[in-house]
Amino acid sequence: MTSVFDLAPEAPVVPVVVIEDAADAVPLARALVAGGLPLIEVTLRTPAALDALRAVADGVPEAVVGAGTVVSAAGVADAVGAGARFLVSPGWTGRLLGAMRESGVPFLPGVSTASEVVALLEQGVDAMKFFPAEAAGGVPYLKSLAGPLPQARFCPTGGVSAASAPAYLALPNVGCVGGTWMLPPDALAARDWARVESLARGAAALRTPVSGR
Repeated sequence: MTSVFDLAPEAPVVPVVVIEDAADAVPLARALVAGGLPLIEVTLRTPAALDALRAVADGVPEAVVGAGTVVSAAGVADAVGAGARFLVSPGWTGRLLGAMRESGVPFLPGVSTASEVVALLEQGVDAMKFFPAEAAGGVPYLKSLAGPLPQARFCPTGGVSAASAPAYLALPNVGCVGGTWMLPPDALAARDWARVESLARGAAALRTPVSGR
């Protein structure tokens, strides 16, 4: 199966989006894409999330939109039905992993310990979300995993900022990072899509694309 890291290999950052009003979804996604961040995670944290996901999938074809905060088999089905092209979970269970695998779309199950990483590798899964990244040990922790578990690749999310992202992206076992710094609450409240685009452009420039990463 295609990895999430292969969906938009030129994008070093996945914007983690919480949408309160589905009407904002399309202009927000267009701003992110225009700024060079086509891989967009819409979190299933609000009543508007599925409608927002559907709106982006239908209205912004150049975006690669996925669903985040997927925590159940029902959530998997709802997200894929709304047009999600990838799935992200904060953690995983056998049932959730099975549902994500059966969905047919790429997925990133969440891990925060070496044991969880090994358990996923035993299941044939080598693409993972490292969450909550900063609280779980950050760059030093992921660096320490690269030696014994080089086959695992991560998208660190949770507390990652514009300042810390480059250190994560420099690690050989990191394919991208997830973040919200290009989505400041005041810009979203004002629907200042030009500012979002500008911040997205800065995030997209954090790393020169590297083939195979």
